[in-house]
Amino acid sequence: MKIGCPKEIKPQEFRVGLTPSAVQEAVAHGHHVTVEQGAGLGAGFTDDDYSAAGATLGSVEDAFAADLVVKVKEPQAVERKRLREGQVLFTYLHLAPDPDQTRDLLASGVTAIAYETVTDRNGGLPLLAPMSEVAGRLAPQVGAWTLQRANGGRGVLLGGVPGVAPAKVAVIGGGVVGTHAARVAAGMGADVTVLDRSLPRLRYLDDVFSRDFKAAYASQAAVAELVADADMVIGAVLIPGAAAPKLVTRAQLSTMKPGAAIVDVAIDQGGCFETSRPTTHQDPIYEVDGIMHYCVANMPGAVARTSTQALGNATLPFMLAIADKGWRRACEEDPHLLAGLNTHAGHLTYDAVGLALGIDVLAPSRALAA
Repeated sequence: MKIGCPKEIKPQEFRVGLTPSAVQEAVAHGHHVTVEQGAGLGAGFTDDDYSAAGATLGSVEDAFAADLVVKVKEPQAVERKRLREGQVLFTYLHLAPDPDQTRDLLASGVTAIAYETVTDRNGGLPLLAPMSEVAGRLAPQVGAWTLQRANGGRGVLLGGVPGVAPAKVAVIGGGVVGTHAARVAAGMGADVTVLDRSLPRLRYLDDVFSRDFKAAYASQAAVAELVADADMVIGAVLIPGAAAPKLVTRAQLSTMKPGAAIVDVAIDQGGCFETSRPTTHQDPIYEVDGIMHYCVANMPGAVARTSTQALGNATLPFMLAIADKGWRRACEEDPHLLAGLNTHAGHLTYDAVGLALGIDVLAPSRALAA
């Protein structure tokens, strides 16, 4: 199969869809891989690295001419014009809060498989997890920077100093993002509380991390109380493939301390704060009612080499299955990969996206049979 890897063009996105080692694996399986010139430079991979691994270097047109296009971020408007029916796109999509992208993908007829909705036998999201881990660990780091007075924050040091109390951090969501965020924030010396509605998850957090941070049930009252008392609030709630629920309203901002920081890791799915809107690494922070918002939609792109390697480790087996078998057979043999199918031949094939955008959905099994 012809596999293409274009350079990411989203602002300040330095990750790349294929590492040289992934190219080497694909070539060993008998596939032809075209990598756009300069695609890996932001992650520290040179064109020579890709050539040595067996890739052909080409233009963006060459990369998008492939049968299977492997990316990191959702295709931007100019990229979506390059997609066609009969082609497979394998990347993050996050369609639920993005009607324009959804319409363009449907119009193109492309078969789009989204990293974020591929599942595993344990009910997890194996292609989302690595970036969730990275984003979770980054959240306290960028939040601490946002809290600095020069950036509009309260001027609070996350870990405090002897005689001065540490910052209070509330993490909404105790999944992969929330757990990693809480661990790092606690490691920086902050007073951390994680909120979640799953009692089994709360028991796990308490059993494993009770010495590091507190865990509490996410009732509306508890969320309101902790948000009002926090110096930093990290939004880490995910509903697979669906728009993130709005858990903190604009009215609640008035209860927060002036200069407090919000870090919305769920912004890819629309964000879990009513006042959230996507920002970029070029201009990451904005202020609403005295509260500083950090809502960068591709946080892991800031640590591109680590993120690219972590993502590549997770996506490689699925990418090879699609290339070796074709997307139909690969999805027929692996229901977890089939769960990643979001569009095919002009049809939407993921229920949560259809519900969010009011679009009729074709069952993935019917897409396979079409």
